[in-house]
Amino acid sequence: MNITANLSIEERIEQSETHIFKAVFPNTTNHYDTLYGGTAMALMDEVAFIAGTRFCRKRLVTVSSDRIDFTKPIPAGTIVELIGKVVHVGRTSLKVEVEIFVEQMYHDHRELAIKGTFTFVAIDEHKNPVPVLG
Repeated sequence: MNITANLSIEERIEQSETHIFKAVFPNTTNHYDTLYGGTAMALMDEVAFIAGTRFCRKRLVTVSSDRIDFTKPIPAGTIVELIGKVVHVGRTSLKVEVEIFVEQMYHDHRELAIKGTFTFVAIDEHKNPVPVLG
């Protein structure tokens, strides 16, 4: 039974918003003791994929990443929250915006560190594009 079949696009977007928390350990940081940009991008792609899949429940593949803004360094010993939200729905594609917030482990301060958008295409078992909805 498809529970999401009767939901509006707005309700699907709301229900598919995805939050993941990670601790930043030294093995994921560079010589400045900050999170590698490539590691951040991989985490962002994963969260975007999960949010997109939860939105449409179809096979998705990443086709592009739009501008990714690295505005704050993410030091080792912090906690990050990644939030993925569908921001555009096309016929066979969708866009997911991902934000990474960084917070100190022992303080109540958090701030936006990285933001970017990822585009996915829905595919069938033969890797041909299919409608995202329907």
